[in-house]
Amino acid sequence: MKRYERFADEIAELIRNGVLAPGGRIPSVRQASRQYGISPSTVFQAYYLLEDRGLIVARSRSGYYVREQAQRVLHEPRMTPSRQEASDVSVSELAFSVLDSLQDTATVPFGSAFPSPDLFPLARLARSMAKGLRGMSGDDILKDMTAGDADLRRQIVLRYTLKGMPLPPDELVITSGAMEALNLGLQCVTSPGDLVAIESPAFYASLQILERLKLRAVEIPVHPREGIDLAVLADSLARLPIKACWFMSHLQNPLGASLDQEKKRELYTLIKRHQVPLIEDDAYAELHFSTSPPKPVKQFDDEGLVIHCGSFSKSLAPGYRVGWVAGGRFAERISRLKLMTTISPSVPAQAAIADYLQHGGYDRHLRQLRHALETQQGQMLAAASRCFPDETRATRPTGGYFLWFEFPERVDSLRLYRMALEQGISVAPGPIFSATRGFRHCLRLSYGHPWTPRSEAAMETLGELVDAF
Repeated sequence: MKRYERFADEIAELIRNGVLAPGGRIPSVRQASRQYGISPSTVFQAYYLLEDRGLIVARSRSGYYVREQAQRVLHEPRMTPSRQEASDVSVSELAFSVLDSLQDTATVPFGSAFPSPDLFPLARLARSMAKGLRGMSGDDILKDMTAGDADLRRQIVLRYTLKGMPLPPDELVITSGAMEALNLGLQCVTSPGDLVAIESPAFYASLQILERLKLRAVEIPVHPREGIDLAVLADSLARLPIKACWFMSHLQNPLGASLDQEKKRELYTLIKRHQVPLIEDDAYAELHFSTSPPKPVKQFDDEGLVIHCGSFSKSLAPGYRVGWVAGGRFAERISRLKLMTTISPSVPAQAAIADYLQHGGYDRHLRQLRHALETQQGQMLAAASRCFPDETRATRPTGGYFLWFEFPERVDSLRLYRMALEQGISVAPGPIFSATRGFRHCLRLSYGHPWTPRSEAAMETLGELVDAF
């Protein structure tokens, strides 16, 4: 990373943390140059970059100021208590309905679970795939089908190591995306009828998996900023025969909440005390906006209890369906289970990602992607502050590409979903994120696509539809 990019990220962090408030003046070029020991040209380059990201604005003969992206601040959603008893899961039909709505490219994709393909280096990945295939023999293809591409495994292990989490290579299993990793992890530690602790609200795909495997959900409430309620989890683990936990400790979908380091340690202490495995869904790990990458609960795992799952679908290669699982003490069982199902993800796709990680500038791409998503988050929040009713509440996550909106109780998000679809707008209604069909007045919107006048018009339409309730 160049010096001006590092300095820009430092200023962006001060803005995110509220040290530099909206509308406030940031240090002048001369002050910043003197204070940080960098050249004026470096400061100018950093400020130009922050302008491009929509974080600051230049005022003639006055200097640079933090952009006021919203006329009013949307308050944080309230934490909704959940029933901490086992419940059956039935959300698939509703979830499929939302997914079907995204097939029409004319629809504004606020309900999408993926960022825009335009944000990813697809042409460069195609060249990496061609390069990887040229150097691959038939023996290589057969050899790597079970364990996964050797170069890709080395690159993933290296990224764990650079985060301060050395990982034994034989613990790693390459999978067909994070969903297969999560499926395998859950299947190897549960049987039909078992209880699984999940978040509330939870990513609808996790609910669909529980439904398919005939598992029962114990919903643990999630604070919209601080993550799962550990006191409720402790009580549930003490009272109920929970066989596994399935949580996103960082940038949780749909809220974007993240546990801090101390709470991650406390979470691991809890599961270790009860010897309950944790399936840690970390698919959004690389989409943080902070200058220092957060570490998962896996960092504390000294007994192999954490099944850590990741993917390149959200950060690099949507559609390639390449993920992985670091299975801890369950690695061999997961590997055998995989051989009984899919055998291997696409070998060419694995070779492409391995080459890109080694030669394509992955970290540079990630910086650009994070900057784009942070800018788009500000644009959606600004539009929501202008277009949505005064009682609206919204999250402001430190990464990812989702916002969770809480409307007044009179708003029915299922009706709103159907009304919006008639206007060519896809949204994700709250009930698909709950085993008990809760959060009926809530909505998840994606800011994962570049902001356009069409996006702005869609927010205005949504505001009018909400006002009609």
